[in-house]
Amino acid sequence: MTDSAPPASPARPAAPPSPVDALLGLIRRGRTAESAVALRFIAVNDTHLIAPYHQSVLWLDRRVAALSGLVEIESNAPFVQFLEGLRAHLAGAPARMLSAADLPPSLAEEWSRWLPAHGLYVPAGRPGEAALLYARDLPWRELELRVFQEWLETWACLHRGLSRPGLASRAASALRRAPRALLRRPLLWSAALIALLLVPVRLSVLAPGELVPAAPVAVRAPLEGVIAAVHVRTNQVVAAGQSLFSYDDALLAGKLEVALEALRTAEAEERQFSQQALHDQRARAALAAARGQVQEKRAEVDYLRAQLARGTVLAPRAGVAFVGDPSEWVGRPVAAGQRILRIADPADREVEAWLPLGDAIRLEEGAEVKLYLSSSPLDPVSARVRFVSYEALRRPDGAFAYRVRAGLDSPSEQRVGLKGTARLSGDRVPFVYWMLRRPLAAAREFLGL
Repeated sequence: MTDSAPPASPARPAAPPSPVDALLGLIRRGRTAESAVALRFIAVNDTHLIAPYHQSVLWLDRRVAALSGLVEIESNAPFVQFLEGLRAHLAGAPARMLSAADLPPSLAEEWSRWLPAHGLYVPAGRPGEAALLYARDLPWRELELRVFQEWLETWACLHRGLSRPGLASRAASALRRAPRALLRRPLLWSAALIALLLVPVRLSVLAPGELVPAAPVAVRAPLEGVIAAVHVRTNQVVAAGQSLFSYDDALLAGKLEVALEALRTAEAEERQFSQQALHDQRARAALAAARGQVQEKRAEVDYLRAQLARGTVLAPRAGVAFVGDPSEWVGRPVAAGQRILRIADPADREVEAWLPLGDAIRLEEGAEVKLYLSSSPLDPVSARVRFVSYEALRRPDGAFAYRVRAGLDSPSEQRVGLKGTARLSGDRVPFVYWMLRRPLAAAREFLGL
């Protein structure tokens, strides 16, 4: 005979965890939940670790928020309607064990249809915040009720922390409550609205603006002719007496040669008549006319020499020259008095704005102006109105606008010629007028009133 090993005894099933261990495990799961939705799932599905049940429901603010075994809840389903009616009946009740016999006949009939015989109702958190119902076929024990209460009070604290609304949610909730508050206090809100509409605000308009020289000296053509050369470029610093531009003097030089030849001829005739005047009476009479002819020709020569000397125009003062494109002037005929360029002090600048006809508001001397340059929009240039044109002027683009000049409040490092948008501030007006000024003007223009 051979020895044989005794048969192995069957493995014993693991003992279920005690209620205390199950409670601690649920608390750990609740602490690691990432969202309020996950925490609701634990409340209705994982609480069976403490005690078994068949169905469970979670109410939040008297609305069904979660059901065991379901992901989505249909609010119009008959079962959900029954649960909300049950919650309304149990509102304010303490934690208790209940059955269909504890309910009114209408709810008792629905209970027998939808739920097992024995239920455990446990409010959680603050009054009216949350409540849970667990139902099964076996009666509940008092120990299970106390453990469920401890677990669900902890669950309510965790849920409150995860579902705390942020700033955006609180703002949206306040906006949703605003219409109801307005209906409850119509006079108060109407008075607040009227007060808001009557708040005085500064009336301001926007207009195209530019930094320009405040008092430039215009250099004009001293005589009629053709420009031969421009000796400066725009934004160039020039000194007083520096050559700016010069004329083509070929025509004047030719006229001067002709005048000099005529003067020499007249002087020769004068000498001839002067010698003959000693013996000839008629020569004595022609001598006076010959002398007048000489004086006339000499005056013409002096005039042409002066004109020729003016062929090179000098800077009347020191400053910065603004001439545009110098090549456009070369070979171009100009009339006497025509402006060729400007010379300005680089530190003497101001704001020039063109106020559109539709935005013409009342601007007093000293009104605030801020110029937001396109090249530096975050560093506005502050100025004060010193001049507003009496009538609208034609702009270079063909539109009509009122010209506004404003002196700078303080020196600025921005150069002359930079453009941007100027904000011109007028008087204070009610907020309702500030909002409706342009619509009312458009309506009046459309209706012809």
